[in-house]
Amino acid sequence: MSAPQTQWDTNYEWKAVTLLTLGFGLVGLDRWIIAPLFPSMMQDLGLDYQALGNLIGALGLAWGVFAIVAGGLSDRLGRRKILVPAILAFSLLSGLSGFAHGIASLLVIRALMGITEGSFCPTSFAATADASLPTRRGFNLGVQQSAFPLFGLALGPIIATQLLQVVNWRWVFVIVAIPGLILGFLLWKTIREPATVGANAKVERAPLKDLMNHRNVKLGMLALMCAMSGIFVLSAMTPNYLVDYLKLTTVQMGFVTSAIGFGGFAGQVVLPGASDLVGRKNISLIGFALGAGFLYAFMQVGPNPVLLFALLFVCTFFCFGLLGLITGPIAAEAAPRGLISSTAGIIIGTGEIFGGGIAPAIAGNIAQTYGIQHVLTMALIGLVAGFFVSIFLVETAPRKVSALNAEAPAA
Repeated sequence: MSAPQTQWDTNYEWKAVTLLTLGFGLVGLDRWIIAPLFPSMMQDLGLDYQALGNLIGALGLAWGVFAIVAGGLSDRLGRRKILVPAILAFSLLSGLSGFAHGIASLLVIRALMGITEGSFCPTSFAATADASLPTRRGFNLGVQQSAFPLFGLALGPIIATQLLQVVNWRWVFVIVAIPGLILGFLLWKTIREPATVGANAKVERAPLKDLMNHRNVKLGMLALMCAMSGIFVLSAMTPNYLVDYLKLTTVQMGFVTSAIGFGGFAGQVVLPGASDLVGRKNISLIGFALGAGFLYAFMQVGPNPVLLFALLFVCTFFCFGLLGLITGPIAAEAAPRGLISSTAGIIIGTGEIFGGGIAPAIAGNIAQTYGIQHVLTMALIGLVAGFFVSIFLVETAPRKVSALNAEAPAA
């Protein structure tokens, strides 16, 4: 039972959400800075499209497995014991990427990053849900997750392409690793453990066997696989698609690619927050339908940077909004008592293993064998499939459920 709003510690809520938002932003930056740097890395290290798909996929597979593992651990051990080591480790590993000398060392570093970022992800979502007033849960989780595309896919390409004017790609990795070390200390000082978490938990957790009882857990796993197979293929392959197929310059590529991040940032703020008002299921259906429609339009456009930016912005507004919706409020509201992190972990983990791990590797093979332009069709199929999965979701938004319950006697 949540405390009344008059008793809610709003000051802690905003401090915690702010720090966790910055932390997840750094996850995005460290994860995706490799995409705009990859055209330079290809020349220096002799890599190809398959290597890019494998590097993105190695991180995604490790992320998926350890999201499942760490989600359960943080419900038992506590949030800070997972969050702080994870953010310190992935920051150091990101910097270490700059010292790699070939595909083998990069694969090892990226897989280790996946372990640490996968551990941070569901734990940070659970910590945000813990700190949030229930009627602000969707909005707060959306704000937190919006930092991932903002830092990683909007600011990341701009930072990378500008820094490449003055330093080589190796030093870019080192520079972006520094803020995470500072934030790790601040998280340790600030984050509190909820009553259902840790060795001294005051409220009994539901048994782990109840984890899959809610239909939205299984549907969330499927929907996230669909959303991630679309957006992560786009995020990984768009820079090379723009440079190699549409023949844009590096600076034009950075501008167009940044639309993924700016659109994703706006979508992850707006869609989960809108779902607080009009329902999780309705927003999921709208997001998949319009995301697919605008991706199809993007695929029809030639080398027109402004139009490409606009279409990609709107497409990823919906696509990343879906990621925030499914892994945030849908996961939190489907969770049994005391198992928010475990539930988020299993949904995120399965979505990551396929959408963030297997799908980019398949896309790399498609690009290498048939041409980079064909990977966009794979992303489109994922979004269309997600629309049909969303039809079967159960509504869980508190306002929407209350309104439906109030109308029930008159029906």
